[in-house]
Amino acid sequence: MKTDCKQKTFLFQAQIKRDLVAHFNGGSISSDGGGLLLQQTEKITGIIKKFAACFTDHRDPDLIEHPVSQLIAQRIYALALGYEDLNDHDELRNDPLLAVLVGKGDPTGKNRVRNRDKGKALAGKSTLNRLELTPARANKKSRYKKITVDRHAVDDFFIEVFLESYSQPPSAIILDLDATDDPLHGHQSGRFFHGYYNNYCYLPLYIFCGEHLLCARLRPSNIDASAGSVKELERIVWQIRSKWPYVRIVIRGDSDFCREHIMLWCECNRVDYVLGLAKNERLKREIATEIQEAKKIYQETAQAARVFSV
Repeated sequence: MKTDCKQKTFLFQAQIKRDLVAHFNGGSISSDGGGLLLQQTEKITGIIKKFAACFTDHRDPDLIEHPVSQLIAQRIYALALGYEDLNDHDELRNDPLLAVLVGKGDPTGKNRVRNRDKGKALAGKSTLNRLELTPARANKKSRYKKITVDRHAVDDFFIEVFLESYSQPPSAIILDLDATDDPLHGHQSGRFFHGYYNNYCYLPLYIFCGEHLLCARLRPSNIDASAGSVKELERIVWQIRSKWPYVRIVIRGDSDFCREHIMLWCECNRVDYVLGLAKNERLKREIATEIQEAKKIYQETAQAARVFSV
């Protein structure tokens, strides 16, 4: 027997003198109203617009419904709102609020060209996939993926955003180097097992200055954690000093970055460094007195102790 589902309201137990009724006539709604604050930030800074300028669109302009700037905005706003996967956009493309954030003049999608797209103002996962995975050599003759990215322009973009965040040059900055695991759950290209993290993963390199991301380089995990650090530091330091020639630069990292070639590069380029040293027997002999002093302080205070030596 077919269920009769015509009920449009539900009445719950009253709260004091107020009736509590559930309706299903809310229309198109969204739970991501906070995205409007992100849109206002974009209008002031233009970060997404500048980032979109790093891409070249080889598609036929007469056939485009989703310009590159809107595709970039859709992906970035969704990430900022917690939607990490491209699959999420099969539902998000129906969200009128996200369409407003992206800049769609028709946020309900009622004027889309194809009937199957009507009511869906935004791009789906397949279109965004072409944006993210287009080969660098793609051009107008490519069949599907025709939006290319200038990776050098993207590298420069992150540094420019950092530099523009200061009204005047600081006297000194600290660049933090770090490498961490990016776990893999399939058989992606460059998949290797990492003994320290006890998992199959990538080992991306990150360089931060405070909360500003200056570099994020995806790498396989069958390499030394410091691999490629000097190359990234060279371009970052050069770009920073081209605008701030007198700023003092200090790099900081754990023992994974305590490598001769990194320290030599720093000393040849007026860059100071604070790098951790992996524990070893020779080092423990050299700082035996300091170790005993730190133990004594800890026994007296029950607090972590730091003792320095030249």
